[in-house]
Amino acid sequence: MAANNLRQIPLTCSGHTRPVVHLDFSDICDSGYFLISACKDGSPMLRHGDTGDWVGTFEGHKGAVWNATLNRNATLAASGAADFTGKVWNAVTGAEIHSFQHKHIVKSVAFDADSENVVTGSNERLVRVFNLEQPNAQPEEYAGHTGSIKRALFCRGDKCIISAAEDKTVRLWDRMTGIEVQRLQFPNNPNSLEISRDNHILTIAHGSSVSFWEIDTMKKLKEVKVPTNVSSASLHPDKHVFVCGGEDFKMYKFDFITGNEIESFKGHFGPVHSVKFSPDGELYASGSEDGTLRLWQTTVGKTYGLWKCTEPSDMGNSLNSPREVQAN
Repeated sequence: MAANNLRQIPLTCSGHTRPVVHLDFSDICDSGYFLISACKDGSPMLRHGDTGDWVGTFEGHKGAVWNATLNRNATLAASGAADFTGKVWNAVTGAEIHSFQHKHIVKSVAFDADSENVVTGSNERLVRVFNLEQPNAQPEEYAGHTGSIKRALFCRGDKCIISAAEDKTVRLWDRMTGIEVQRLQFPNNPNSLEISRDNHILTIAHGSSVSFWEIDTMKKLKEVKVPTNVSSASLHPDKHVFVCGGEDFKMYKFDFITGNEIESFKGHFGPVHSVKFSPDGELYASGSEDGTLRLWQTTVGKTYGLWKCTEPSDMGNSLNSPREVQAN
């Protein structure tokens, strides 16, 4: 059955009460893979990645949560919030393990490959690295950005940090020396950073563009114009397509090789703040101002997760309404 004859029916994940501002997937673990969502309601949620089914909620922040992430095997979660803390959680029990105090809103959190360190970015315009083995030790600190940090990630085998800020720059920091070694300048503030699953390509959303850069050289590979201001973009693990979303409520899918738009879907009732491919590339998730997450099939019509491939005669019965996945 030709996939292009089928309508994209996203799974809608309810449960949050305010805008969903960030999403992240774990790698594929023994029990599948997981999805975490950051929301301005202050309660990050953990879900089964392939179905969107609710697993648990991390309780403890006293303000909007701007960023949430999982380590590779989904044993730890981290979150950054408007209560000036970055927290690390046991993702199995939901218990808070560490709370790292900042002097302003924490907008970004990310683990290194071995889950030994967490990097934070805040409205203090600082990037910090906290050692989870020595949580009371002074953190590494990287100063130089002249605007609030939007995103910070470990890269180049955790020897460097890449950060994006509201100063229209993306900067690369060497952890050995603590200094900035490279800077990319943009006409607009960069809104999102993503490192590809093979650690080779950096994806940056800025203005109405998505650009792609080689991590090891910071050489620009390509830039693609999008019909809206883009908040977030994600490259498929196979690097043949990328998805993005932003101000016009739509999800876009582009051919990475040619830069041509493949399709767009409207499912959200507010701007899209975050998009992310699952680790197997079979679906991508989106979080929106409308307070929901949605899961979208990469190949429409494929039987996967809660989606069942149906013959044309059955389509009226099985694909007529989106599936709601409620949080308990």
